[in-house]
Amino acid sequence: MNLAGVDLNLLVALDALLSERSVTRAAQRIGLSQPGMSNTLARLRRLFDDPLLVRQGAGLAPTPRAEALAGPVRDALALIQGALEQRPAFDAARDRRSFTVSCSDYSVLMLIGPLVRRLAAEAPGVTLQALPRFPDAARALRVGEVDLVIEPPEIMSNPALPSQRLFDDRWMCCVWEGNTLVGDEMTLDAYRRLGHLTYSMGRGQAVSLADEHVARERVARHVEFSVESFLLAPFLLQGTDLVTLVLARAGPYLRRTADVRLLEPPIAFPVLTEMLWWHPRHEADPAHAWLRARIAEVAAQLDEQP
Repeated sequence: MNLAGVDLNLLVALDALLSERSVTRAAQRIGLSQPGMSNTLARLRRLFDDPLLVRQGAGLAPTPRAEALAGPVRDALALIQGALEQRPAFDAARDRRSFTVSCSDYSVLMLIGPLVRRLAAEAPGVTLQALPRFPDAARALRVGEVDLVIEPPEIMSNPALPSQRLFDDRWMCCVWEGNTLVGDEMTLDAYRRLGHLTYSMGRGQAVSLADEHVARERVARHVEFSVESFLLAPFLLQGTDLVTLVLARAGPYLRRTADVRLLEPPIAFPVLTEMLWWHPRHEADPAHAWLRARIAEVAAQLDEQP
């Protein structure tokens, strides 16, 4: 008998028939009509080439073939039911898993770095690989090129994917500490007059959301240099009169490693919201859910910092 051609619902019906030994009661047990169960019994007889149940007085009696089937069928159904109800567990301290995360170097600094330090103690078997940003991050999730994406919603081509808000940030102007063309305040006139360093996602890709906003506001400026790395940009300001846009939460890190000043911008920028995205097929994966929760915890700690 070829199992691929067998409707497994027939085995559910056979188990009910052998247990109840009544077409009517078996039908009630699994939610079929009596004619429907009679039709199912006829299909079972053809499948096994055996009467299975024969009339005996007011009830039905199993044939020897049916009696031989009763135990294995009941065990098989119990095994299938158990497999369907069982949810695999994830033991972070012992299990091994590898995950890929697509995000900007800003997100690596703010989230992935602290997360890796945390996982080293809590989950030594978990490996994270940070990948550069994808031009179409939603597609990368769909085809399995990446497990998680950290991006603002404006970047995602499919905002209907499962997601979780991580944190908000705001844009600041960043200049070299020795820039003598700018005082303690970035005026709109100075912003227009200075040369600009911009950040993009790569060849042929869009500039940052902040630079897109500047273009929409029709603020005239002269872009002298563009770079892919958000974190590299402030270092390229050294010894220049250029200005760039950075995110405020990164300020303390940048000032510790680069000789820069952060100033309030002369125009209002929308708040940037970082979101965690994944594909629905990972929704119930315990290990995936565990990692998402750890990332969310690291993000929540950002709001607790002074």
